[in-house]
Amino acid sequence: EVYTSHRSTEVIDLVLAREGEGRTSTSRSGRLAQPRQKPLSLASRTFNGDGGDLQQASAPAILLLPSTVEGGHPPLGRYTTISPQDLRYRWWQRFLAALVVYSAWALPFELAFPASWPSLAVPNLILDAFFAVDITLTFFVAYWDKWTCLLIDDPIKIARRYMTRPSFAMDVASTMPLQFMYRTFKGQPNGGTFLGFANLLRLWRLRRVTDLFARLEKDIRISYFWTRIVKLICVTLFTAHTAGCIYYWMATHHREAQDTWIGSQLSNFEEEGIWVGYIYSMYWSIVTLTTVGYGDLYARNSWEKAFTFLYMVFNLGFGSYVIGNMTHLVVLHGSATRTLMMREAIRDVSWFARTNRLPDRLREQMIAHIQLKFKAAELHQEEFIAELPKAIRTSMKQHLFQTTLESAYLFKGVSEDVLIQLISKMRAEYYPPKVDIIIQNEIPTYFYIIVSGQLDVLTCKNGTEKLLAELQAADMAGEIGMLFNIPQPFKVRSRRLSQVVKISHEHLTGFLRSLKPEILEELPFAKEILSDMTDEKALVAGKGSLLSIILSPVLVSVVVVILA
Repeated sequence: EVYTSHRSTEVIDLVLAREGEGRTSTSRSGRLAQPRQKPLSLASRTFNGDGGDLQQASAPAILLLPSTVEGGHPPLGRYTTISPQDLRYRWWQRFLAALVVYSAWALPFELAFPASWPSLAVPNLILDAFFAVDITLTFFVAYWDKWTCLLIDDPIKIARRYMTRPSFAMDVASTMPLQFMYRTFKGQPNGGTFLGFANLLRLWRLRRVTDLFARLEKDIRISYFWTRIVKLICVTLFTAHTAGCIYYWMATHHREAQDTWIGSQLSNFEEEGIWVGYIYSMYWSIVTLTTVGYGDLYARNSWEKAFTFLYMVFNLGFGSYVIGNMTHLVVLHGSATRTLMMREAIRDVSWFARTNRLPDRLREQMIAHIQLKFKAAELHQEEFIAELPKAIRTSMKQHLFQTTLESAYLFKGVSEDVLIQLISKMRAEYYPPKVDIIIQNEIPTYFYIIVSGQLDVLTCKNGTEKLLAELQAADMAGEIGMLFNIPQPFKVRSRRLSQVVKISHEHLTGFLRSLKPEILEELPFAKEILSDMTDEKALVAGKGSLLSIILSPVLVSVVVVILA
């Protein structure tokens, strides 16, 4: 199955043959393209030798069509390139990353404990075979050109690019089974210290693990917090493991075994077994890494002291890196920052209320609004929504509020096209219980449609409030003052936590002015609002003309005095 969007229509003509089974068309190179076939998942396309039309596709568009094929199965003598976005190729990369984890542990271990090489020889050969297969596959994996942002699928260009980069030489060097070759030609079990250090070239494979963690951190399906935690744990364990193996290697190659960090505790430590030495090495390395220093093990000779000095200097930066990342993760993903911001906002509101001697009820409403603002921050992200394209914002609001808008009495029977245009002007808000949304006799600026919750309509007379009505979901508030352009006749207060959508008088009138006459017939209140606006403009214009007539002689006199 190929997933496409409206943005990929131009690319489909470049990647696929023309529609219709059995239809053929002449390609730009003069050859006949094959009829459209079902796309293959591993082969991104069939290469004909000249680069093909797929190179003309841009990078974002190819991401929409990661496994599209031009033509069917390739015949003999033709090349097939692999899409870097193919799912099976990605799983292959993840499998290699898991093998790299084993290599990262085995390579320093073999250097420190040469006796373990016969037991690890077969697994190492199997790993080398897998990475040799990956080198072969790399010659057929398409790549993105950084300058043109095009997908290059020409095998000749892919091979030239890969072989001229340092990564090819390092991949080959890190895949060669040096120990096995030495044993085969020399007949000795291992190649000594030189080949032991030469095998460390295989640590070049660690870049695959780095790339894997970089992809996992961008994958929204996986927790970023735990991905970073696992990465820090892996880096810490690898550092301690490598340092411990180096410590043991230095002890085994010192001329006096008793004058070493482990020889002072175990006189015949090389005869104690591999795992005893490894446990001592890890213990000594972790104690040094964490700067605990119990005093039971310490550097004895000059070489060990020099390495410990460098190791401690490295630990200064490494410890800061780990602690800084952990602190950042805790602050970023914890609730401490948000709670602190809410406490500071509430403190400022309380100080403002005390300074201005506001009533307790008003102060409580202000504090409740601040608390609701932080609690509903995940549901009411206006800053994030404002950055989205208008089409996405409208579609999102249509999904959330169209049913409510259709149920409102003022918009029943209105066409869907009109509702969609009106929805784009609306804004959602939450109100905590017992908060005044509309004040009686205030100038009408918004009218509200209830999405959820409950509101009370009150009237105030001689300081006494009287309940007139209870508003539920899909009811409206403030529309009377808005439609008739009069002060709000009622007070509206939230009874419990409520969500409403509101639209301003300015947006409503601007929306009505933009409608065609035949659409205005669907809205019974539209003509009244527009006529009121016309009367207001005429009144303002008349006042402006009268004022100009009065002020004109005065302005002339002032100008004459200034010129004199």
